[in-house]
Amino acid sequence: MAGSAAVEFRIDRRSGVATYLQIVQQTKQALRLGVLEPGDRLPTAREVVEATAINPNTVLKAYRELEREGLVEARRGLGTFVRRTLGTAAGASASDSPLRTELADWARRARSAGLEKDDVSALFTAVLESTYRPDGT
Repeated sequence: MAGSAAVEFRIDRRSGVATYLQIVQQTKQALRLGVLEPGDRLPTAREVVEATAINPNTVLKAYRELEREGLVEARRGLGTFVRRTLGTAAGASASDSPLRTELADWARRARSAGLEKDDVSALFTAVLESTYRPDGT
């Protein structure tokens, strides 16, 4: 699906996370979920500035970081393009993965059990943090 990507950045000025890092994180999430694929063009700095009212240098800093990580490449006069995706096996889409299906089923069960979105998020984050401890335990 090479072309212009349908990714929109949402900037939370109260999050405490640097604006450029929010763009980097949201781009990586789109790569993991298959929203962005190799060949897709990221929004131009001007498009991001118009949509979010942030400084163009902030967008460029985020794109440089993504380029440094080998995820995108800047093509002079053409834009910034996705080079590779994240978190999927070759040819597989994260949106079609069995793990995503299981997680979606789990989220539906949690909602049916009366948990609010914030409760589910906190529970998932706690499990994620305990599973991915730096000490490996």
